[in-house]
Amino acid sequence: MSDVTSNAAPTATTSINATTSSKVERATTAVGYAFGEVGCQMSWYMINNYLTLFYRDIVGLSASAISLIMLIARVWDAVNDPMMGSIADRTNTRWGRFRPYLFFAPPFLAIFNILTFTVWPMEGATKVIVCLLCYVGTGMAYTAASIAYQALQNVIAVDSKVRMLLATSRNVGSSIIGIILSATAAPLLLKLSHPGVEAADAQGYFRFAIIMAVIMMIPFWICGVICKEKYTEHLHSNKGKTDKLGFLASLREIAKNDQLLMVVLATFLGAICVSGRMGLLTFYIIYVVGDFMHIATFFTVMTVAQLIGSLLLPWGTSKFTKKGYLIILQMLMNIGFLAMFLLPNAGIPVLLGISFVCGLCNSASGICYGLVGDSLEYGDWKLGRRQEGVAASMLSFGVKIATAVCGAAGILLLDAVGYVPNAEQTEAARQGINAVVNLVPFVIGVLSLVPMIWYKLTPEKVEEIRTDLENGKRAYDR
Repeated sequence: MSDVTSNAAPTATTSINATTSSKVERATTAVGYAFGEVGCQMSWYMINNYLTLFYRDIVGLSASAISLIMLIARVWDAVNDPMMGSIADRTNTRWGRFRPYLFFAPPFLAIFNILTFTVWPMEGATKVIVCLLCYVGTGMAYTAASIAYQALQNVIAVDSKVRMLLATSRNVGSSIIGIILSATAAPLLLKLSHPGVEAADAQGYFRFAIIMAVIMMIPFWICGVICKEKYTEHLHSNKGKTDKLGFLASLREIAKNDQLLMVVLATFLGAICVSGRMGLLTFYIIYVVGDFMHIATFFTVMTVAQLIGSLLLPWGTSKFTKKGYLIILQMLMNIGFLAMFLLPNAGIPVLLGISFVCGLCNSASGICYGLVGDSLEYGDWKLGRRQEGVAASMLSFGVKIATAVCGAAGILLLDAVGYVPNAEQTEAARQGINAVVNLVPFVIGVLSLVPMIWYKLTPEKVEEIRTDLENGKRAYDR
């Protein structure tokens, strides 16, 4: 009797328990995955939003020196991404391909984060070289952790909608820590500085960097513990090409994935609008709006809006498709940039309202990670090879090339329009800062819509590809 019972069809109660267990497991994985993005943002928040200001106003580097540092460090950082992706794809441990890097890279990242926000007692070319080396070290340690984290999404889930849920949870994690940092970073920088100063000084930056570095390691480790690579072996046993490629061969292979390239190009242009603009927004707030403490207000409003936008991603991508919703968000963001440029004297409430719309649209980055997952399936189906690490690194490559361009060009553009550090700006300089921060991103934002014309992976096509892969079929078999 017991043998019959054990082999009987599942009862309704069993099915309900299995469904509940599956939902709990997905929710736990989503929360764990969000922690990884918290670690990434805690590391990169100061780099992206304050490093240019730190170099110019605290370290005292010239605009040309900062431009050179940004160009060299970020281009190398971008090139380093596919290299790290290739290394991760060839990693094989009992913890998986990608999880080990979430445990071992963060301590090195913490050390270099602190060194990057240190004012070294040296002058001239020596100071520039040391700043460059510290920044390069930060970028390489960040790459090891972030590329592994991004690739992890594609081996802890196989369903396109579940991957979109993970991308959403990643955005939610980014938004929550962004809200906290936006509200607290500027006040803490000032609090940790010498008493009586009106803006953060070297002591404030250094102390805050230490606090952030110590805390930052914990969420990375939480993510590594919770997110197990459940599908790595299954996905790599679908009778595709199994020979291991070198770095250059991996790049040549991934370059044949036309859909991934469209996503990378759109992300590159979109990152100039968002990340590049955020790196210069502090100049706009301090010298055009007119108050260092307003940095916290603007950044908090934008990150709260991004959290709301992230929570809307499942609804938006389901109703309009990933491609359609991405286009809608980018168009709204472009309108916001143009409004900020045309209405610089509209007052704080109006500017905050426009910034809220821009922040809401920042959630579009989560869609890009969902598109990468679909493009990865397409590449496996078309080319017969899965490269989670290299595929994830290509998106990061696009973002970092964008930040390299912005970091090098942004400070030079500010210099060209007449910006003078630590001084009252002329009216012409204020107008120039406004154009650099808002009008340039608007133009590039319009261009970022063009690659989506050639993106063709509809939900139906992705489902068809996933079915073919599960049955061992590929495009070249037809």
